[in-house]
Amino acid sequence: MDAEGKILLINKPLEWTSFDVVNKLRYKLKIKKIGHAGTLDPLATGLLIICTGKMTKRIDEFQAQEKEYTGTFVLGQSTPSHDLETPVTLTEDISGITEEQIRQAASTFLGTTLQVPPMHSAIRINGKRAYELARKGKEAELKPREILIKEFEIVSIEKPLIKFRVVCSKGTYIRSLARDFGKALGTVAFLSELCRTKIGDFKLEDALTLDKIPGVTLPSE
Repeated sequence: MDAEGKILLINKPLEWTSFDVVNKLRYKLKIKKIGHAGTLDPLATGLLIICTGKMTKRIDEFQAQEKEYTGTFVLGQSTPSHDLETPVTLTEDISGITEEQIRQAASTFLGTTLQVPPMHSAIRINGKRAYELARKGKEAELKPREILIKEFEIVSIEKPLIKFRVVCSKGTYIRSLARDFGKALGTVAFLSELCRTKIGDFKLEDALTLDKIPGVTLPSE
């Protein structure tokens, strides 16, 4: 890697943390100055921007850009983490919820709204990460944050699975969107799949899988 630095577009594998990717590249490519522009949860896949050298100065710029995600909500079921990190603890009857109601609910999230982040998040509360408190069964109040949802498309409905595409601002938690989407329909929901497909003008289709980076090998299944 040259001293000017580079931007690498990586398709993050399932169950890897964003820091796993950074550390793997730092070690294999012998790069000291390297970082990522926007965390993806371990259970999410998709576009991760990696910056090296002097390009790390642009990380904040990339993080601020709007994101596009595709994924799946499970309607009528909930987990404490609002995703598959924790097991389902509640199941409700959703037989009376219609496709029209589901599409109408999605439209209510468009525009600028306030969103409460999930407890299973990296937000700091009195010096502790929120997820550390959550895993100990402790509750804490997280303040709502202003977000912008530019597009929220319901791609397909096969209850209880709702496939979606969303374009949103920095700081939007899709797990919280799943939780709030369930509430809007008078029930519960959680996020079972998530893939980041765009960050600003950067697209997932232009990203490399880690095994395409010279010197990087992935563990066998």
